[in-house]
Amino acid sequence: MRRITSRAVFASVLTGYCIAASATGVAVQVQDATGKPLPDTVVYVEPEGGFAGGKAPVGAEIEQKGLKFLPLVTVIQTGARINFPNNDKVRHHIYSFSPAHRFDQKLYSGQSATPQVFDKAGTVVLGCNIHDKMLAYVKIVDTPYFGKTDGAGAVRIELPAGGKFTVHAWHYNTVGGATPEQALVVKAGDTLATAIFKLPMKPPASGDGAAL
Repeated sequence: MRRITSRAVFASVLTGYCIAASATGVAVQVQDATGKPLPDTVVYVEPEGGFAGGKAPVGAEIEQKGLKFLPLVTVIQTGARINFPNNDKVRHHIYSFSPAHRFDQKLYSGQSATPQVFDKAGTVVLGCNIHDKMLAYVKIVDTPYFGKTDGAGAVRIELPAGGKFTVHAWHYNTVGGATPEQALVVKAGDTLATAIFKLPMKPPASGDGAAL
């Protein structure tokens, strides 16, 4: 039987993207050091020369359900607001000690938690003072062009125009917390530009597979 390589898988995913739409953008595949796809990897794209302005940041929601934060990983643009509804039958006390955004939401249930505005780029780790195994990650980026890889480790990010860009890939469990980057030239209305990242990963923590 012919061995299917990771590049072949990526080519298949890319073909699907191109068939679905032909807009200008970047298709990215993220793998670990062994070639295994890495879902929940944040990928964001920054244009050379900075930004010329844009729409207000889009908010997000991280719910608490089944004694977990859902989703595990969230990516937002700087200045966006996140709501934290508690859909469990128990109360939660969520907090962050991360320099990018420190906060402390006392015990609450339902929709009563105050939305948080994340106004500084960086990484925020969420925890619960009542349930120690609850963890989630928020990546705040200065660009409006971002996404998160799916179960196949793939993501497509649409761009408003062609040009020179830098593509970054971040995963919460990367060795050393590194965020590798690649420079790309994207042609407007052409075949999608592509990038493949291979990230060295720490062993997963016991329990939920997340590690600090």
